[in-house]
Amino acid sequence: MTANLPNVLRGAAAVLMAVSAVTAHAQQPYPVKPVRVIVPFSPGGGTDLIARLLAAKLSSVPGQQFVVENRAGAGSTIGTEVALKSPADGYTLLVTGVTYTVSPNLYNLRYDPLADITPIIRADDGPFVMVVHPSLPARNVKQFVALAKSRPRQIAYATSGQGSITHLSSEWFSMLAGIKLVHVPYKGTGQSVVDTMAGHVQLTLAAVASAVPHLKFGRLNAIAVTAPKRIAPLPDIPTLFESGFEIEVNNWHGMLGPRGLPQSVVDKLNADINAIIKEPEFAQRIAAEGLIPAGGNPERLLTLIKTELANWARVVKQTGLKAD
Repeated sequence: MTANLPNVLRGAAAVLMAVSAVTAHAQQPYPVKPVRVIVPFSPGGGTDLIARLLAAKLSSVPGQQFVVENRAGAGSTIGTEVALKSPADGYTLLVTGVTYTVSPNLYNLRYDPLADITPIIRADDGPFVMVVHPSLPARNVKQFVALAKSRPRQIAYATSGQGSITHLSSEWFSMLAGIKLVHVPYKGTGQSVVDTMAGHVQLTLAAVASAVPHLKFGRLNAIAVTAPKRIAPLPDIPTLFESGFEIEVNNWHGMLGPRGLPQSVVDKLNADINAIIKEPEFAQRIAAEGLIPAGGNPERLLTLIKTELANWARVVKQTGLKAD
């Protein structure tokens, strides 16, 4: 049709056709193809659980598919970098947690934890639980500390990785308790819990999701939780505050995207996930893991990240912890 038009008109027609195509694509409902949800930890931990719950709910809408991809390593920075360096089109997202605010204080990163993100939503809040192998003659924190002092550098503790939140929190506890433990890093809380059950290590800070099933069958013993007050799934387990240590670690989770994510994508994801979080089924599911729904607007997550970055910078300075 354009072959019979003068060159100028043919050029104008081509531009109009291109603009129409872009406009039509932009008006397509998001998402129009599978969305990759990166979890910067191995399967089996609390972050992985939350990501899979959200992905399953988001994928229940016809035409939507959210696929979880685990990219563990380097204190969660490998998977995080992959997500934040991806195109800002809404088809690569990141579900992360409190370790996100620890890593910048320990590693030389190739991304900025504030400038390179688009916050989407804070999904939940909750604690970690301090668990020991049943063979260890310690049924509470006081007994554990006394035992560790009598066996300096003979008790090993597992973490979800060098420079992870469980690593820093364990070192914080060890410093305040005046004990010396041996650090054994893993690529996620799932494997650290498995090896604690096997007796290869004697202590770990686990996500409640990872620990509760094993506590019920006596494969692990819980001695404390890192919440400011006791939690419903473990009402008989005292907090670290009750045990004499002013330590609180919030095992929160949230969703981020790369910098420059379209506002329409942010608004849709925030609205959809807020709706999921408000469902009684979701609240009941995560309550069993010691978590409570959070939700809210993207600014609430951004405020949390800023606060936690400052908090963990202080702890890193106190402990003198290095990533390697």
